[in-house]
Amino acid sequence: MGHTVPAGMKMDRKETEVYLRLDRARLPQHIAIIMDGNGRWARRRHMPRVAGHRAGVAAVRSTVETAARIGIPALTLYAFSEENWKKRPKTEVDFLMRLLCRYLREELKTLNDNNIRLNYIGRQRELPPSVQCEMEEASCATSKNTGMLLTLALNYSARSEIVDAFRALAEAAARNGGLDHMTVDEQAISEHLYTRGLPDPDLVIRTSGEMRLSNFLLWQLAYSEIYVTQTLWPDFRGVQLLEGIEEYQKRDRRYGGLGPDGHGSDRHAADGHSHDGHASERQPARLNTGPHA
Repeated sequence: MGHTVPAGMKMDRKETEVYLRLDRARLPQHIAIIMDGNGRWARRRHMPRVAGHRAGVAAVRSTVETAARIGIPALTLYAFSEENWKKRPKTEVDFLMRLLCRYLREELKTLNDNNIRLNYIGRQRELPPSVQCEMEEASCATSKNTGMLLTLALNYSARSEIVDAFRALAEAAARNGGLDHMTVDEQAISEHLYTRGLPDPDLVIRTSGEMRLSNFLLWQLAYSEIYVTQTLWPDFRGVQLLEGIEEYQKRDRRYGGLGPDGHGSDRHAADGHSHDGHASERQPARLNTGPHA
């Protein structure tokens, strides 16, 4: 695309080849990743599941650094679902909490060196107080950074997020004179989601080959491009991220509209229509670089 690797950005030959094929003017504003496959990675090596979680930290580091260095404004990682909290063995959950705290402490320098600001979504109040404390300290330590916003989805459920949004709308109406004063539309709901201030993801990546969203950002992913790779999360690196972006740039994003020839492609034929049959005019928001709740 007629550009070079930015000075100071370390890339191996494969990463460089993929990066130089990208159109820097059409990078996604927000990438969301469903990090999946830690258990399978460990099982294939006859190791305990926690070994897969531990190995996944290297994938997080490589992916976050690459995204920040190429200029992605926002990256959201699905780290720990509400279902994980309820359905995984306590020993595994406890290990994940310790691993999270260790990541927040040990990666803080890397985040600051790369000008990355840290944010969280999910029901944080249900996490152990010691974990909440580590999260708050890491968030405060990166709050003045002005580069990429890294959001970790922790104890997160998209359905719970929507429930919480409606509760917040109802509570606001109650303070403002009752339900007669309650406005419910797309904008009002979006403003009460955990991700308020963030643009909806342009691209969602799922590792390990599974074809499902797993209760992740169900509202926000309405028009996102989906890229699934067979790579298990512990093996995912910056080059796989770049390959996902390259595939994204081949897509024709119409948001329910028509192409230059006046027709929609077969791939998007079912996309972009509300229940009344009209094409949605909703466009992706720009990133708000102010503080997030």
